[in-house]
Amino acid sequence: MAKFYWFLGHEQYQPEVLVRHAKVAELAGFDGLMVSEHFHPWVEDSGASGFAFTTLGAIASMTEKVQLITAVTTPLFRYHPAIVAQAAATVDRLSGGRFSLGIGSGEMINEAPLGIAFPEYKERAARLKESVEIMRKLLDGEKLTFRGDYYITNNAKLYSPPLHKVPIYIAAAGSQTATLTGRIAEGLITSVKKASESLDTVIKPAIEASAGKKLDVLATHWSVFAHSEDEAWRALRSWRGLRSPSRGSATDPQILQNEADSLSKQDVISSYSVLTSAQEFIDTYAPLVKDIKADIVGIQSTALDQEGLIDMIGKEVLPELRKI
Repeated sequence: MAKFYWFLGHEQYQPEVLVRHAKVAELAGFDGLMVSEHFHPWVEDSGASGFAFTTLGAIASMTEKVQLITAVTTPLFRYHPAIVAQAAATVDRLSGGRFSLGIGSGEMINEAPLGIAFPEYKERAARLKESVEIMRKLLDGEKLTFRGDYYITNNAKLYSPPLHKVPIYIAAAGSQTATLTGRIAEGLITSVKKASESLDTVIKPAIEASAGKKLDVLATHWSVFAHSEDEAWRALRSWRGLRSPSRGSATDPQILQNEADSLSKQDVISSYSVLTSAQEFIDTYAPLVKDIKADIVGIQSTALDQEGLIDMIGKEVLPELRKI
């Protein structure tokens, strides 16, 4: 049976607000929480950028049952993979063994502001492979001396090890990363627009590459709860920079904001599922359960009343999705 996770976006809300939303989501009946990890947000005027691992520690202490996963952090540039493993182990301990580690190959907007050269995909994929090897061995309790093309460890060990085997999930949007994920990770994270496309280009290649190994699939979908174009625009205020043409190359949220504001509201809003009722949420997320057959369905959504939205989904949407 699929589990259902709520998304907590550090780019939208300050960390103390996310901690409150985490508790609301647990009370609403969500099985887990996806927590984003960013250095910069997507816009200047309404963005946030709390340190995700600190927020996760606070969430761990304020919740009892929900699973936790980074969606996603990058163990390639700002952090050495051993430091990410240390952070993951600490959150796992603080949460009583409820943590999974979701990782990705990075974003220009998070790395370049720190003076880090952001390489092409080939190097990022090679770094990802090395980082998973390091983190897996450290999380499994090894004392590790490692000499790779990008990373070195000398007798590194986690002296506060995790309480359980922390699964590593990798975010993939195309077949190359999906294939790598199937080979080296325990789980796949992918954002779904059309179920058939995600199955063909991401999920099936990952499962085939896993060669019979169990590979959990966390499938997410972006939506906005609103009853008018103006309401949707205001609810998406912190995310509008995601649709800017320079998303992949900009380092300044102001640039993304300016570009987004030069687009029509409809150009931005049309990238999201605009939902007006519980039934529309059910219809929109049902394919992730029925067609994708995801192990975890991630609900990424925003509204002017975020806590009210979480409560509504918990009461009216999750019970129906669980029946599927």
